[in-house]
Amino acid sequence: MPPNELLLTFLVTATLYGYVPGPAMLFVAAQTAARGRRHGLMTSFGIHLGTYFHVFAAAFGITVLLHFFPSVYIGMKMAGSAYLIWLGFGLFRRVEDMKTNALSDRSSSEAQALFEGMLVEILNPKTALFYVAFLPQFTRIEDGQTLWLQLLVLGCIANVIFSSSDVLCALLAEVVRRRLHRSTGRQRLLRVLAGCLLIALGLHLAVMPAL
Repeated sequence: MPPNELLLTFLVTATLYGYVPGPAMLFVAAQTAARGRRHGLMTSFGIHLGTYFHVFAAAFGITVLLHFFPSVYIGMKMAGSAYLIWLGFGLFRRVEDMKTNALSDRSSSEAQALFEGMLVEILNPKTALFYVAFLPQFTRIEDGQTLWLQLLVLGCIANVIFSSSDVLCALLAEVVRRRLHRSTGRQRLLRVLAGCLLIALGLHLAVMPAL
């Protein structure tokens, strides 16, 4: 592990970065607004699990392959973009269902929310590249310390910090949702806005510059 002062710098930096609103927090907020707190929390947990894919990939050098095979990066990016857009239009379809009272707040299973969060995060190549760029700055290889183990431990710590901000975002989004819950019209508007947000996130991912 890095020296204590370097570890403290890592914790502060990771916390500051993790609590700056980003795509993951917006995705969690959209899912909470559209489906409720439990779905938002399960989405957060799905993102948390999906991030471990990138943590392990960074620790064992797999992510470096994205630099040598840009087509893989582009493929991941476009798949993630398409999935976010598909989820956004799915919320629009649920708005139509609400008009016929065919939809309840629990129509989409929590397991599905978990899967969606995990898949969206796995298909986000920016997360993979972030861990490759961020974690090595806080590692030390003197005295025979194992680099991959340091990357793995620091990645897991960072993931827990980032996930705490997603959970907080879900709880805050639920407060807003509850204030609008009594009005069916407002519920429809909230779902439309959430759908627009997911589509915007998907388009944003699609137009991000390649490596």
